[in-house]
Amino acid sequence: MIAVRLLVPPAALRTALGPDAAGALDEMASTLAASPDRLGRLFPAAARRTSRGPLDGTAHRAEDAVRVELVAAAASAIDGAALLAELREVYRYGDADEKRAVLLALGGIDARSVDASDLLLDALRTNDVRLVAAAMGPHAARLSTHDWRHGVLKCLFTGVPLTEVADLDTRADDELVAMVRRFANERAAAGRPVPADATVLLSTSSSEA
Repeated sequence: MIAVRLLVPPAALRTALGPDAAGALDEMASTLAASPDRLGRLFPAAARRTSRGPLDGTAHRAEDAVRVELVAAAASAIDGAALLAELREVYRYGDADEKRAVLLALGGIDARSVDASDLLLDALRTNDVRLVAAAMGPHAARLSTHDWRHGVLKCLFTGVPLTEVADLDTRADDELVAMVRRFANERAAAGRPVPADATVLLSTSSSEA
């Protein structure tokens, strides 16, 4: 059994969803607790059966919170290897919203239990700010230092705020600073604006030197 940290507490999510959508979520979660291999079938329809859009009183979207809870239900009945296989299938065949939900679910799983760094790297090859931000969340602890640094640069390229990057304060090193400085210099030389986050990172590193 793998523990998954939910985006929204179950009771609060159901209150926000309303009775009909909450009932649909309960039904799907019960199904997955008994048959976790059905995750790929239930995941795509989860938003249609419950709700989508910003979730009142939270920083999350309803479909993300619902899908992460479905992952948690499946994870309660299988081991890490089986869960990872299910998540890879869901990610492979899912649309951008479903991929984001997989990445957000991974952010709530102890990185020592499941290594889905391949999915993070796939997300970082896109220019979808939602996927890039989700990939650089807590599960990015699994990324090698090299890949993590390039993930930070991808955030700067795509406009993902560096506040979305997990462990930036502890993982940032001289090589990352040098990469960001080259990036900033190239932008300035081309007459293009330098992202504020790049300027802040460089000024912070200089003040600590």
